[in-house]
Amino acid sequence: MGLTAVPKGEIATIVTSLEMLDRPRPAPMPHAPIRLVRWNDQTADKYRTLFRRIGEPWLWYSRLEMNDSQLIAIIHDPDVELFAVVDPKGIEVGILELDFRTKGQCELAFVGLIPELAGQGFGRWLMAHALNIAWSRKLVARVWVHTCTLDHPGALRFYQRSGFKPFETLIETFPDPRLRGIHPIDAAPHIPLIRAESAN
Repeated sequence: MGLTAVPKGEIATIVTSLEMLDRPRPAPMPHAPIRLVRWNDQTADKYRTLFRRIGEPWLWYSRLEMNDSQLIAIIHDPDVELFAVVDPKGIEVGILELDFRTKGQCELAFVGLIPELAGQGFGRWLMAHALNIAWSRKLVARVWVHTCTLDHPGALRFYQRSGFKPFETLIETFPDPRLRGIHPIDAAPHIPLIRAESAN
């Protein structure tokens, strides 16, 4: 058994990709006091604000390092369906982003709720909507998603209970977004922060 050193200043995570090749049987939609709202023509800044609220505890960073034009090109693409989850007061508390840009496939690019809603059953509600929308497009034969060991500890089991089956495991390393100023230095305290050695 071999161990591979991760350079100081970087993070390593195990990424698991999962897929669903058959549309699940119809089931009653779970009840929840929240609703899904299509985010047509959303601004880059508002998207980043919600993305950060949801993803900062798990060090989501990919969309935060994009410039406005790069981000808008994705979220305004006609083959990307973007939704906000809103509470009864109309405040955005979650995100659902479905990527249909690969023919015959739908990637659940981002599915998440703010940390305050964890453990209340809202994830099942959001996943039910995600799968309903994903499989509603004609010619979709595969819905897939990936998660990693930086995500919520229950994320992998949740996807499997939702009907996804793992098909690939990868190890990813990347510069710690806290050290790059993308997230506050005290974000995600459960993930060790190991600073790079100062250059002489």
